[in-house]
Amino acid sequence: MTTREKTKRIIVGGVAVGGGAPVSVQSMCCTKTQDVEATLRQISSLAAAGCEIVRSSVYNETCAKAIPEIKSRIHIPLVADIHFDWRLAIAAMENGVDKLRFNPGNIGGEENVKRLVDCAKAHHVPMRIGVNGGSAEKELLRKYGGPKPEALVESALKHVRMLEKQSYYDMVISIKSSNVPNTIEAYRLMSRECDYPLHIGVTEAGGGEMALVKAAAAMGALLVDGIGDTMRVSMTGDPVQEVYAAKEILKAMGLRKEGVEIVSCPTCGRTCTDLLSAANRVEHELSSLIPKGKYLKVAVMGCIVNGPGEAAEADIGVAFGKGGCALFKGGKLFRTVPLEAAVDELIAEAKAMME
Repeated sequence: MTTREKTKRIIVGGVAVGGGAPVSVQSMCCTKTQDVEATLRQISSLAAAGCEIVRSSVYNETCAKAIPEIKSRIHIPLVADIHFDWRLAIAAMENGVDKLRFNPGNIGGEENVKRLVDCAKAHHVPMRIGVNGGSAEKELLRKYGGPKPEALVESALKHVRMLEKQSYYDMVISIKSSNVPNTIEAYRLMSRECDYPLHIGVTEAGGGEMALVKAAAAMGALLVDGIGDTMRVSMTGDPVQEVYAAKEILKAMGLRKEGVEIVSCPTCGRTCTDLLSAANRVEHELSSLIPKGKYLKVAVMGCIVNGPGEAAEADIGVAFGKGGCALFKGGKLFRTVPLEAAVDELIAEAKAMME
């Protein structure tokens, strides 16, 4: 069992981050924030997929003015993504945003930082210090020979100290790179430097399978170390896919037990059925029926070599065989059924378990 690193707890619009709270799943809208209806549709889709905190870009006054309407019609916390203009950050907070994501070093001098902190304290708004490989200061890049982990950590800590100087401690930190080893090492270094909650992820990871592989490699390594309080799987494309991916990573790491988990073998010459179709059908039918917050592990195994053992480890499972298919429930064989009826029988028994 993974032991989580001890971090401070902050509250983002009712969602606890850090301090032993479950790792929360985040995503970001790719709509124009001032297009309120489009943004609301996307947030609704993200929330339905399981997103727990959503971020949107606030890059002009029209975006900031859209926040009250958006906030009034959503049920998950809203984060404003701000760059360069401290006045937009203040407008976002005054309009009800639940959290800010920005770097205090790129909004001007200490006086502007103080203005932000005073407003954040007045409205009880936490902030995320977000440093990426592409945003580290030039002097740090020269010092370390590029966007190395040490450069990212030093940059983030410099920004943290700016806020701490104003007696502000309601912070989350992220230090993302598009380079997986650098990302892992940066977060490991940061976890030794402070106890603020860490938002983990790989930035600019691309789309499709490459993004999923990068995210799983980096976040899996960090989560098994107990590092990470909230996460986003950054992908080029539909952000709903980010949410599904994050939930699957957490499930694979044993940090979430919800939904349907399918265990199936890679197949070989002994496989006596179309296992891919069988596994896909089981996952599709059961995933749409399982109640929210419930978890069911289902094994769909292609032959008698590893099939009985894996099926017995699942809540329910089937091991296909030419002479008949073995159904397992709760670790025990409870029935043998014909090959052609095995998938129907498995689904029917699984549905009964969910009732």
